[in-house]
Amino acid sequence: MQRFATVIRLKPEKEEEYRRLHAAAWPGVLAALKRAHIGNYSIFLRDGLLFSYLEYSGDDYAEDTAAIAEDPDTRAWWALTDPCQQPLDSAAEGEWWVPAEEVFHLD
Repeated sequence: MQRFATVIRLKPEKEEEYRRLHAAAWPGVLAALKRAHIGNYSIFLRDGLLFSYLEYSGDDYAEDTAAIAEDPDTRAWWALTDPCQQPLDSAAEGEWWVPAEEVFHLD
C-alpha cells in the first residue's frame, strides 16, 4: 500500500459549491476511484488550502490514475470541481494538485 498526499487552493467564492458537490459525491466517480485501487481517501480544508490523502493498493499507479482520467463520470465531475480550485504558486506548468512530501509517519 502506498500513501499519497496532495494540496491545492480552494477559491474562496467557490467554497460553498465545493462543499455541496462533495457532500453528494457521484457514485460513478467513487466507483472509478475504487476500480483504480484507491481507498481511505479524504480531502481536508484549512485556510483556503485543500489537502488530500489517499491510499493506493494497486500495482501501477500511473496506469490506474490514467484510467480515472478517462472515465466519463470523472471528467464531468472535474468540469464542476476544477473551477473551484487554483494551483499553488509552486506548481509546475500544467500541474494541478501538487504532491506533499511526507516528513513523518507512524503506523
